[in-house]
Amino acid sequence: MNLNDQQQNREQWGSKVGFILAAAGSAVGLGNLWKFPYTAGQNGGGAFVLVYFAILILVGFTLMLAELILGRHTQLNAISAYRKIKEKWAWVGGIGILASYLILSFYSVIGGWVVNYIVKSMTGAFNTADTEVLSSIFVNFITNPIQPIIYQAIFVILTLGIVIGGVSGGIEKYSKILMPGLFVMMVLIMIRSVTLPGASEGIKYLLLPDFSKIDGNVMLAALGQVFFSLSLGMGVIITYGSYLGKDENLPQSSFTIPLIDTIIALLAGLAILPAVFAFGFDPAGGPGLIFITLPAVFSQMPLGNVFALLFFLLVLFAALTSSISLLEASVSYVVDEWKMSRKKATFILSFVVFLLGVPSSLAQGPWSHIKFIRGLDFLDSMDFIASNLLLPIGGFFLCIFIGWVWGIENALKEATNDGKISFKLAKFWAFLIKWVAPIAILIVFIQGLK
Repeated sequence: MNLNDQQQNREQWGSKVGFILAAAGSAVGLGNLWKFPYTAGQNGGGAFVLVYFAILILVGFTLMLAELILGRHTQLNAISAYRKIKEKWAWVGGIGILASYLILSFYSVIGGWVVNYIVKSMTGAFNTADTEVLSSIFVNFITNPIQPIIYQAIFVILTLGIVIGGVSGGIEKYSKILMPGLFVMMVLIMIRSVTLPGASEGIKYLLLPDFSKIDGNVMLAALGQVFFSLSLGMGVIITYGSYLGKDENLPQSSFTIPLIDTIIALLAGLAILPAVFAFGFDPAGGPGLIFITLPAVFSQMPLGNVFALLFFLLVLFAALTSSISLLEASVSYVVDEWKMSRKKATFILSFVVFLLGVPSSLAQGPWSHIKFIRGLDFLDSMDFIASNLLLPIGGFFLCIFIGWVWGIENALKEATNDGKISFKLAKFWAFLIKWVAPIAILIVFIQGLK
């Protein structure tokens, strides 16, 4: 099957709403519900949010549109998309797909932890506000050699079950259920959080910027959060863009997806930080905020177990909408390039990613003494390779490819549907993709190496 046959036989989204929800779901994940609140907490709250918004516009929108243009123009997976335009550049797409696959391997481990915490919520395990007790519950679970792997397998099976249904019948169908469900649960928990006595301090902390706290570290943290939260540089958005029809308004979609992603991130901040302040916990609590601090908060709420269950179901929904996109990037490549059926490709890739994730799980317990890159355990090493190396490299060369190799004129022709739709920010976007975005990504890359 040649490239033209692949393009003609390609699956497509059933509706624009379905595509937007699936793409937004890819962006909305553990990065929003887990990382955004504690990153904001560690970087001055409102100061971080303000910088985040600015960078979202300058970098997030820019790369989102670039990847959608590349995907829809070629109607191919990330590797084939680059190869079709400039054969020697196929490796850039390969970097993205490799990154998404490595991320999925350890993402599925954390997804398994979330599944376990849903079970814990149902069995009333969070009936104490003692963070030392809750910390021991968390540590005892993740260091167990068997239990986390079982829950990791459950998470991989859930992901597999959705992706195997295809683009319209699987990913789009479930995104239409998961994303509205996620939004409703997020609003419920946010309302409960902001109405707690003393929650107003948390709201002020998140939404009122203290300009004196804006420094280089805050800017770099916001840049990294935007870049990695939106699934950029992973081959995911290129793949999702390849399932779009030629009449879709790409600039509009490129605004809408980051906007939804940001609304969910802010809702997560309003769901978590006011409650943390209300009960006197540390907003800069770090990665343990979601698994240790929040259960302590829930234990002190009326109907705390109900809200704990709702919250971890919410986190599972967010994790799944991202994991299906991470798996789809590699499934699309194997189906296109190796002429394998979607069912077979999904099963094989899911099994391999599960096996690849097992060392990340064991690295929290029996293998914690084994160090890899820079003295990091296996999970953190996978994260470092994907997040600090592959994603910035892929994103940087995407900018160079679109802005300098393929050319702005060709990209804008695709973005405007051959001039049929208006794109008033065309010149501004061209400047961003050629100059601003690659320089910003280079800064993140250099900082990541440090």
